[in-house]
Amino acid sequence: MEKNKAALWMFIILLFSYVINAMDRQLFSVLAPDVRVALDLTLPQVGLASTVFTLGMGVAGIPTGYLLSVMSRKNVVLVGLIIFSVATYLTALAKGMPDLLFYRFVSGLGEAMQLTALLAIGTTYFFNHRAVAASSLNFTFGIGAIIGPNLGAAILGATHWQMPFMVFGASGAIALVLIVLFVKPWFTEIKSVKQDGAAEAADANAADSIWSRVPMTLALATVFAGLAIYGYLGLYPTYLREALGFTPKQAGFAVSFYGMGALLSLLGGWLGDRYDYRKLLFFSLVLSAIAGGLLFSGLEKSLTLHAIFSFVFGGAISGMVYANLSAGIIKSVKRVHASHASGLFVASLYIPAAFAGYLLGQLKGSLGWSMAGIVQVSGCALIAGLLSIVATQGHKQQAK
Repeated sequence: MEKNKAALWMFIILLFSYVINAMDRQLFSVLAPDVRVALDLTLPQVGLASTVFTLGMGVAGIPTGYLLSVMSRKNVVLVGLIIFSVATYLTALAKGMPDLLFYRFVSGLGEAMQLTALLAIGTTYFFNHRAVAASSLNFTFGIGAIIGPNLGAAILGATHWQMPFMVFGASGAIALVLIVLFVKPWFTEIKSVKQDGAAEAADANAADSIWSRVPMTLALATVFAGLAIYGYLGLYPTYLREALGFTPKQAGFAVSFYGMGALLSLLGGWLGDRYDYRKLLFFSLVLSAIAGGLLFSGLEKSLTLHAIFSFVFGGAISGMVYANLSAGIIKSVKRVHASHASGLFVASLYIPAAFAGYLLGQLKGSLGWSMAGIVQVSGCALIAGLLSIVATQGHKQQAK
């Protein structure tokens, strides 16, 4: 019992480091209009800069899954934390599009290393509660997504656009010290723990490889979910400011409600562990499509309505979908492949998402803001929902 308490506290420290990760990720979209003016960028360019970090995350995902086989998970977390914190700080020093994209890409490499390692640590140690362990990461992402836009907008209001990047980048040092001092290898490096009969049966029905039908179908669903999520995260604040005339503070406030929705991740994980997570994915993605479409319809330029539907969208696609896609891919393979599965999830979500902001920027030029948001955010969410149903059929065949 004492060991489990200690493990929980160490996991909380690791989750705190992920709050820093989330704050860094959410900062740029709120500052995008200011960066666009300062560096003389077009809308598609700033849209690409908003989401290109996810290309770094995706590229690093699967290699990091394999890196975890030869390097300690704790060290992977630390290296990732250092990389994305330094890159966030250096973003403030960008002079044009090339170095801006480079710093954003490198920050994604570090964020992926940290996320992949944390997923492997949580889902391996807390095997009987893998969805809750995975969703706890997104819960803490929600905390960072609340703090990041609001704190970033406040710092921007008091200083200039570079200062939020510097402050957020430097904050990684706090998490670094806590992990080095208090997180022990017996927790982070555990390979397996004794399981009950139900867990052993679940492992017996799981795939022998991440390249099997069910994990691959769930990975494809993750691709489309990522395009929906990062279409919203990449340019929705810009839409609020440039199309609807919201101030940076108002845009940050509206986007922070997405983070509040992500706080439902623990509920989403619990539901995914208790019931069929694939059916939960389908209904959550349909709700995401509805809420996402409404967010780009203007909602009568009401800050209150935008906050409400940002919460609904965040609760559905981040609280329910993200939590159960990440855990679902890991559940679909045997536990010895947990690190590889977490890498597959990260790659599937973040490589396509790198182009989500650019794609939405291009669609806006052809279709206008509202139709562009509906096509990308709602359309991709619906496709992901259909793929989750296909994965359900694949799982039934796999279990036979």
